[in-house]
Amino acid sequence: MNTIFGYILLGLSLSAPIGPINAAQLDRGIKSGFMNAWLVGVGAMAADALYMMMVYMGIVHFIEIPFMKTFLYLFGAFVLIYTGIESLLSLDSIGEARSEGKDETKLKAFISGFLMSLSNPMTILFWLGIYGSVLAETAAKYDSRQLLIYSGAIIFGILLWDLTMAAVASSFRKWMTSGLLKFISMLSGLSLIGFGSYFGIQAFRLLFP
Repeated sequence: MNTIFGYILLGLSLSAPIGPINAAQLDRGIKSGFMNAWLVGVGAMAADALYMMMVYMGIVHFIEIPFMKTFLYLFGAFVLIYTGIESLLSLDSIGEARSEGKDETKLKAFISGFLMSLSNPMTILFWLGIYGSVLAETAAKYDSRQLLIYSGAIIFGILLWDLTMAAVASSFRKWMTSGLLKFISMLSGLSLIGFGSYFGIQAFRLLFP
């Protein structure tokens, strides 16, 4: 049982560092409430699970090809910059959303999180390094059934963090003034553009070494 808790803690630790997904969850929670913020995290978690499966099956090494790396950096830059700009352009909708209950579709929130995580090259390298090493260690000690259980514990830890972020973001929406919410949302949007710009620079360096 302690081992399972250890893997849940690992999932929490993997999700906690501030990155594009946390910034997007904060933005969605402020503008659309708990469910949309949580679905951004669930979408990202679905992409994480997909990459975990790819590492498990050994397919992920295909992504290390320079062409694929460049493509993913460019795609990631596009998704993050587009999402960040969209966030900045919709700042005025925060007050309206609070007063009129406006909401983006749940599917859009899920797809947004999924694409952001799927197109994030750092996510790929992260799971290749972290989960690859966990997989190697766990496979040496346990059978395939326990390996699946412990992998599920990592996913559960990620899910707990997503719930926490969604709750925090939606709480901001309820208790803070519209001006402060717009400021926080603006910072989230700018951070997404910053992450996207970083990926764009990495793509440029790969294309023109």
